[in-house]
Parts: sequence; structure tokens; C-alpha cells
Amino acid sequence: MHPFPTPRPSQAARGPGGEPPDAADTADGADGADTAAGAADEAPLASSSPETPAVIAAIPARYGSTRLPGKPLLRLAGRPMIEHVYRRVATARGLARIVVLTDDERIADVVTAFGGEVELTPAGCASGTDRIAYAARRWPGAAAVVNVQGDEPLIDPEAVSAIAAHLAAHPEDPMVTLAAPFAASGLAAEIAAELANPNVVKVVVSLDGRALYFSRAAIPYVRQAAGDGSAAAGAAGPGAGAVPLRHLGIYGYQRAALLALAELPPSPLERSEALEQLRALEHGISIRVLLTAPGLPGVDTREDLERAERLLALGAGHWTAASTTHDGR
Repeated sequence: MHPFPTPRPSQAARGPGGEPPDAADTADGADGADTAAGAADEAPLASSSPETPAVIAAIPARYGSTRLPGKPLLRLAGRPMIEHVYRRVATARGLARIVVLTDDERIADVVTAFGGEVELTPAGCASGTDRIAYAARRWPGAAAVVNVQGDEPLIDPEAVSAIAAHLAAHPEDPMVTLAAPFAASGLAAEIAAELANPNVVKVVVSLDGRALYFSRAAIPYVRQAAGDGSAAAGAAGPGAGAVPLRHLGIYGYQRAALLALAELPPSPLERSEALEQLRALEHGISIRVLLTAPGLPGVDTREDLERAERLLALGAGHWTAASTTHDGR
């Protein structure tokens, strides 16, 4: 039996516990209506295999983006962005439940229209982590939570599967995230440009695979780069330095660690870098970093939206996960 029953649409639209939404969030959800036809047959909307311990995928989605207002509802290939995210996560393994968390009735209506599960959370949640923690307090049966950003319409389901599997197999790790080597993502000049880009978050890890620091700056600094740029690109070999790693913004939390993190005040480094994960490190919560292949980009700007549209047109957004050898623990 599914350990977390999916609310009926009338329940989902009212949020956890069935409380009515704030009047300020009420709006017409007609955008979602025309996405429902035929959508349920194209991909599963939830994992049907119960797992022990139970891992929930939570997708925080807010309407009030500064650069792209209403971002979760912007249309890509004829469907709202949040539907692409949800359906791709639905093809991942190891999940007991998938739920969108939002403070906006328009988003809730659209998710309900395409058959997804949604819970309303307070508008006062300061971050996606706070929003997930608010909901997770009402999920006593959950052992762990995967945080999938609502602006990742090209999220790789295998990334979600890897996080879910690690959380289930390693309850001693309070948090887990993903990173990819820059050396695998392009030419030396392109890597140098990305390392200098403050919108691309970098991470350095310890020898046992735990995060030491996340930064918008280029880390690690390469003091003696080779003339051909190989050191900056993270060349391997005897005496080689550390390979620069791009952080991929997907997290997994043991439920207890998530609730503890949400109770902590913002930390100095978090404020300096505007990176919430630094709060965990500054307070002594370790973050396991799993290495993976570079992922497809998320959507932060209008240009990102246009790029995602092009990639979807090329087939990058197909919802059915390819078969792999991942053990799916």
C-alpha cells in the first residue's frame, strides 16, 4: 500500500490539513486546464513502488520570482514548466511520493489539473528549504526528502534516483547533493568563463567526499596553471591539483536534519555568498557530495527559458527515463 495517500483534487487545492488558502493567493488557474488532456497517459505521475525508508520528492515552487514572475507557470513545449519538472521526477526510482509545495493558488490549480499532488504552504516561508521543512513536519512517515527545484524542467531523473538511493542506504549522512567536474563540460576557455561566473556555484570537497565549501567565486584557486590551461581545466595525473566542481542544485536531507536546519538562523557566510547550503556547513551539518555528469541548465532568466525551449524541441525533455544499471536502493 502506498504509504502517503494522494489527496483528492479538492483536498490538494486546500493544502495540508484542508485549511483554506489566503485570499491574496486566490487566482484563476485556467492555464492548467488545457494541459490535462492526455497528460496522464504520457508518463506516470507518482512512483508506485513503496520504499523503506520512505523518501519524498518535494518541489518548492513560488510565483513571485524577481526575474521571471510566475516562472513555474511559464509554458515550455505547450505545458507549464512545473509540469515538466513533476513528470521528469515521476520517472525517478526510490520515491514514495512526489509533491509540489507552493504558496500560490494559481500554481496549485495547475498541478491539480495535470494530476499531480500539491500542498499549500505559507507565503512567509523565506526559502525553499523553509517551505519543505514546514510541510515535512506533517510527514511523520517520511525518513528523508529530496529537494528538486521547480525551475529545472530538464532535471535528469537519474540525479533524483541517485539522491534517493543514497539517503535510503546511508542514514548517517544528514545531507547529500551532486556536483559535476568542469573538465567534462567543455573547452578550457569555456570552463574559465564558467568558473568566473558568479551564477555558477562551485564546490570543493574533502578526500572522503564531503563538502568543504561552496562559493560563487572560482574555487579552488589555481596558483600555478599550466601554459596550456590544463591545470585550470582540472587535468588528472600525478601531482595534479583538484578538479574544479560545479554544484548541481539538488539536495537530499534526512528528515531530522532538514527540520534542524530550518530552525537555524542564517549564517555569516550564507549572507555573504547568498548560498543557503553554507548555513549547514557553518553549523556543523556535513553534506555528502556525489559526483555525476554535467546536467542540463535550469531556468533563471528569459534567455534560459528560450534555451530550455530549444532543448525540449530537440528531445531533451522526454519524460521517460532511459534504462540504467543503477541499483535503485
